[in-house]
Amino acid sequence: MDSVRAVLIDIDGVLTVSWQPLPGAVEALREIRDAGLAVALVTNTTSRTRASIAGTLADAGFPVATEDILTAPAVTAAHLAERLPGARCALLNHGDIEEDLTGVTVVDFADPDPVPDVVIVGGAGPEFGYEALNRAFGHLQRGARLVAMHRNLYWRTDEGLQLDSGAFLTGLEAAARTEAEVTGKPSRAFFEAALAHLGAGAEEAVMVGDDIESDVLAAQRAGITGVLVRTGKYLPETHEAASGRPDHVLDSFADLPALLGLTQ
Repeated sequence: MDSVRAVLIDIDGVLTVSWQPLPGAVEALREIRDAGLAVALVTNTTSRTRASIAGTLADAGFPVATEDILTAPAVTAAHLAERLPGARCALLNHGDIEEDLTGVTVVDFADPDPVPDVVIVGGAGPEFGYEALNRAFGHLQRGARLVAMHRNLYWRTDEGLQLDSGAFLTGLEAAARTEAEVTGKPSRAFFEAALAHLGAGAEEAVMVGDDIESDVLAAQRAGITGVLVRTGKYLPETHEAASGRPDHVLDSFADLPALLGLTQ
């Protein structure tokens, strides 16, 4: 691990659960910062803006600022600006993220005419009822492209595991006979954007996450060293049934400084 100079860190389930710090996480991040390692907090969270996330974490004691946060909505905006500039986008998402969708033209999801160019699926919430999903299905049948900020099936809160939009996305893809362009984790482009943000190569970085597939194995496929933590959404059965094996497994993020050789 001597060559590591950049650390990519998932937030929910790794640093916090329901935005409350996990034991030792604040201290561990401070130690990593003090060692001079570059840090990016990479998250599929779609319910808050980067500034809101940074403010909440800073209030909890984490040494972070807005520029340290890379979210799926921000990467989605960049993806659309590059691939589909000027596209009219219908957004199905829980939370207000328009501040991070710079340059994206968001149209009324309920308006059937004209058909939007893109249906964007963000994070799940009460908005994901039959009427909204059926409307998305109608847009897709009439030619709209499907872009998903992520395809997570669930996440952990202080009330336990909660269903996420990946469960609905799979149904939309099957019904509309299409395949979503995924812009957040586990897409390779998301990890490449994070590395470019830090000015680091894949061989110089580690990715720490609680989702073995979307966080860890996806990062490893991009050439990044993967570190799985047994917090958040971690389940032994998903670990055993995963498509590969993580490079490292830790009980929690608090153990990362020792793995990096920062703690004697």
